[in-house]
Amino acid sequence: MTSRPTPRRTVLAVAIGVVAATASSTAHAAPRRGPQPPDGPAAGDGPGPGAPEAADAAVTDAAARAAVDYHGWTSYGDWRCGAAEGTRVESGDRPGVVIDHPVGTTLYTDPHTGARATWEYATWTSPQRTLPVPAGEAVVSWNAHTPPGTWLQIELHGTYTDGTSTPWYVMGRWTSGDAAGDIRRTSVDDQRDGRSSVSTDTFAMDAAAGPLRLASYELKATLYRKPGTRLTPTVWRLGAMASDLPDRFTVPASTPGPGSARELKAPRYSQEIHKGQYPEYDNGGEAWCSPTSSQMIIEYWGRRPTAADLAWVNPAYADPQICHAARYTYDYQYQGCGNWPFNAAYAATYRDMQGVVTRLGSLNDAEKLIGVGIPLITSQSFLAAELDGAGYGTAGHLMTVVGFTAKGDVIANDPASPTNAAVRHVYKRRQFENIWLRTKRYNASNKVVSGTGGICYLYFPVEVTEEQRRVLRSFGIR
Repeated sequence: MTSRPTPRRTVLAVAIGVVAATASSTAHAAPRRGPQPPDGPAAGDGPGPGAPEAADAAVTDAAARAAVDYHGWTSYGDWRCGAAEGTRVESGDRPGVVIDHPVGTTLYTDPHTGARATWEYATWTSPQRTLPVPAGEAVVSWNAHTPPGTWLQIELHGTYTDGTSTPWYVMGRWTSGDAAGDIRRTSVDDQRDGRSSVSTDTFAMDAAAGPLRLASYELKATLYRKPGTRLTPTVWRLGAMASDLPDRFTVPASTPGPGSARELKAPRYSQEIHKGQYPEYDNGGEAWCSPTSSQMIIEYWGRRPTAADLAWVNPAYADPQICHAARYTYDYQYQGCGNWPFNAAYAATYRDMQGVVTRLGSLNDAEKLIGVGIPLITSQSFLAAELDGAGYGTAGHLMTVVGFTAKGDVIANDPASPTNAAVRHVYKRRQFENIWLRTKRYNASNKVVSGTGGICYLYFPVEVTEEQRRVLRSFGIR
């Protein structure tokens, strides 16, 4: 499993006002999401010197969960509460924001093609969201439709706990397609103000150990179209997950809950069988853990690309929908398919589907979702010795959680498997929860690096059962 270095940096900070004792934290190069340079055991690997096991034990799952806030705008009433400049709200089964009339034009030079074009635009800006716990990180995600000749820019503007403000940070320039004349889907590097910065898809405070945090934020969607046309994007969901997680190398052991002894029947796809295919999308399938996981869950819900969608794929390739998912989640700046919100947005391009990026606080949270029939996609990093049965180590990898055994062990469809038939794995509960939920870890060189802190993608249809709706709402998702 190989990959080039990445500029991504994730800050995992101390939860202010949630955990009584604080610990210092340092920003590190965060894991690339895809097959990684082997992060397996080297001589002397282990828990590392001075790992604060006792302090970690005092950090409860409830404390970690309280430090996560997902909030989204998606209903007709939500859209009506925002500030519209040239946009209007469309009602119906799936309310959304569209261009009513342009309020200006802009000249955009695509950094990935060199193409220069003029675009009309209109905007929608959310109300200010005051965070219940000031945050060290935020990840924005959205669901939208962008016909050819249109695109979106999503921005975040925040207020710090000292009363000053962030710049307007670009969290993504996105289009669902890549037709001739369209922009290339991209994150934006080199955004910072000396106190916070954006790395690919993540806003983070620069001084993780300091007192300054994000106290509130607002989001802006700018909808673009070719001048003189009636085209328009439609934005159905816009939201952010803000968090300030406690620093911990280990997490408390959870007791199996009601979601145990259930396995959801999701398809099983290997990323490895696509090795070398379409290397223009992050060197081919060996790096496609995120889109492969996304496609498994999209198809769990009964959605898949049409034959016309897949006509571009070499007919000799098995599972062409994985190539399709890689192409349409690819971030041309990040040069990879692991941009979290780009994957959630891709899921929402399918009929009546929604995608959200958030964090969960425990495997009990995952069990609640499995118990009502909602699988999840988790991000984790680990040494080979830390996850029995995986057979590899990684600095960042996505896989799907589709169930739990009667003993509470995790049933995962792990795309880093040699064949589709080998994708189903049962991972030990205690090992899995630690590699997924921890915020700090020791790598193969015994250096302290960041963990993923319970990041996950949740995909689900617009129409869900009342039981599914209740569980999603318990995580702030409406």
